[in-house]
Amino acid sequence: MAEKFKIIGGETLRGEVSIGGAKNAVLKHLAATILVKGKTKIYNVPRLTDVDIMLNVLSDLGAKYIYDKEEKSVEVDATNITSITAKYELVSKMRASFIILGALMSRCKEAIVALPGGCAIGERRVDFHIKGLEALGAKIKIENGYVHAKASKLIGTDIYLDIPSVGATENLMLAAVLAEGSTRIQNAAQEPEIIDLANFLNTIGADIIGAGSSEIIINGVKAENLHSAEYTTIPDRIEAGTFMAAVVATKGKAVIRNVFPAHLTFFNDKLIKMGANIKLIEPTTIEVSCRSRLNSINFVTQPYPGFPTDLQAIAMTLLTTANGVGIITESLYENRFMQVPDLRRMGADIHQDRNHAIVKGVKNLTGATVAASDLRAGAALVIAGLIANGETTVEKLHHIDRGYEEFEQKLQKMGGRIYRYDETENQIKGVFNESRL
Repeated sequence: MAEKFKIIGGETLRGEVSIGGAKNAVLKHLAATILVKGKTKIYNVPRLTDVDIMLNVLSDLGAKYIYDKEEKSVEVDATNITSITAKYELVSKMRASFIILGALMSRCKEAIVALPGGCAIGERRVDFHIKGLEALGAKIKIENGYVHAKASKLIGTDIYLDIPSVGATENLMLAAVLAEGSTRIQNAAQEPEIIDLANFLNTIGADIIGAGSSEIIINGVKAENLHSAEYTTIPDRIEAGTFMAAVVATKGKAVIRNVFPAHLTFFNDKLIKMGANIKLIEPTTIEVSCRSRLNSINFVTQPYPGFPTDLQAIAMTLLTTANGVGIITESLYENRFMQVPDLRRMGADIHQDRNHAIVKGVKNLTGATVAASDLRAGAALVIAGLIANGETTVEKLHHIDRGYEEFEQKLQKMGGRIYRYDETENQIKGVFNESRL
């Protein structure tokens, strides 16, 4: 469907919003459920297209699931796995589904998984995944766009990652759960989602220590040690950061619930330096506000706990109307400035030089027709539309729907003038007060 967002800028966001479960955590939990020959129930599961894709991957492998919309939970029964092949038609739509490789190797000792797709933000090779699995004893060949891995058994070993790759760390953790002996991953990724995956795996009977540090140890257990369990996913720190930025950008004031502030320490610090006010109300509730024009800052994206690359595009939108000049250095992905041309269409003054973006604040952005090139760039353009003069149309919403549940509804409840328009059906979708246009 040719769905678009129509946004009338200039409204101040106020009220409150509740953050959903972390997309980048729940996808890995779902993959991990196939380790259990039984039922596993996961709470705080957002209904996103990425989640739907992962559920389809599991179903294609033979697992059964029940999604409870009201409870926001998924129960997966992976008692019977009837296939070891994750098809291109599914994996090509979402890179995170490649994590099924480690889970299948752990349970079945064989996997055929299509090379991954996802947002076109730059080169994200799977070399570290492959080399790590080979170190555990897998024989791997890549042909016709598929990775075919097989092992009579997996044996724990020491694995050093050249870079702290999140995906490789997760894939190797999953593969090592049922390996013989202990596996030590050095220079491991330290993101909160890594910790959450380790906690989930330990809840179903795995033995993992050190998650959240640069060294993770997975002590292999027997398949019969793994069991059914219930688990609640952590809040989505990127969704939280997105709504914080939206409130600050519109000079608003809002309460944000179901957030772990410690997961956003670096981002929060940058917002405060720009002129935002952030107050902790309860352990998982913050109040965010801003009354004046923001000040420009410089920042470099880095692996956690540094500035998140997933919030870079959103922070760039804040700089477009801030006082002074800010410099952004994207150190992780070479194509993560894909929002720049569309922000320029809206009047932003941005000079890009390879992995550096120099953003000179302008007085106002103006509405324009723009298109989401990837998930986070799409969210950045929505925020730009909220602060721009006039009407903004954001196209290619399928990117945004991959990672934000009920995005426009949440913004509407806070006073944002945004609605989803289905061009093919010539109708407005969702709740929107047209009289405010």
